[in-house]
Amino acid sequence: MALNATNVGLGLRREMLEEVQSFGCVPVDFWEVAPENWMPLGGRYQKQLSALTQQYEFKTHGLSLSIGSPDALDIGFVKAVKRFLDEYNISTYSEHLSYCSAAGHLYDLMPIPFCQDAVRHVSDRVKQVQDILQRPLALENVSYYAAPDAQMAEIDFILSVLEQADCQLLLDVNNIYVNGVNHGYDAVTFLKAMPTDRIAYLHIAGHYNEADDLIVDTHGADVIQPVWDLLELTYQTHGVLPTLLERDFNIPPLPVLLKEVERIRALQMNYLPRQEQRA
Repeated sequence: MALNATNVGLGLRREMLEEVQSFGCVPVDFWEVAPENWMPLGGRYQKQLSALTQQYEFKTHGLSLSIGSPDALDIGFVKAVKRFLDEYNISTYSEHLSYCSAAGHLYDLMPIPFCQDAVRHVSDRVKQVQDILQRPLALENVSYYAAPDAQMAEIDFILSVLEQADCQLLLDVNNIYVNGVNHGYDAVTFLKAMPTDRIAYLHIAGHYNEADDLIVDTHGADVIQPVWDLLELTYQTHGVLPTLLERDFNIPPLPVLLKEVERIRALQMNYLPRQEQRA
């Protein structure tokens, strides 16, 4: 499906389906779904998803690949994801640079130790996944609240994984801001160090301020101004890239969500002429 010059997306949850279908043509360029939330479903949900994939571009953002887990890679699950992607003609599969299983499901995204052994472990598993999917995998820089056994900086860990695994990056702008506050590093420096040519697309979201020095990444609130500023800097630094608004909790009516979608689009429009002039 041909896209506009701007490229703005929104996360699709099952509870939004009725409103989306009654809305008519929703002014987004793509939707994002978690494959795990749709793969087991048939009947009405399958028909609704199939109809939407004929109308819009879709990307996928997984929840349970557990790429950094000490457990063996779940090959059956990866093959099921491939079938889902093939069925709906989806080319983009992203996941979290974290893990959520170790001798059982942990029901949370756990931080991978920032060390060379973990770089090698993750990179080998990414290559397996990409071989099975016959698609690149995009890994997201995640929010984290502790850094167990860290032997290197987060930024160096991410860059090393991307290089050794030869995979893509889902750059979460909100997570850069959240981690910068929680761990006391400069978000601008981190953002500028990311490799432009590996960025598949961007995430932006809201969060919850637990304290002055502790932010919880909830995806349950409006995007705040410092994160909007960081998104604008992303476009300045890396060019205009596909950008998804994440909203997983406290989901307002679609017209309210679309106000933030249009704010992203307006930012993109500000930088597209400059990007075209440089091309």
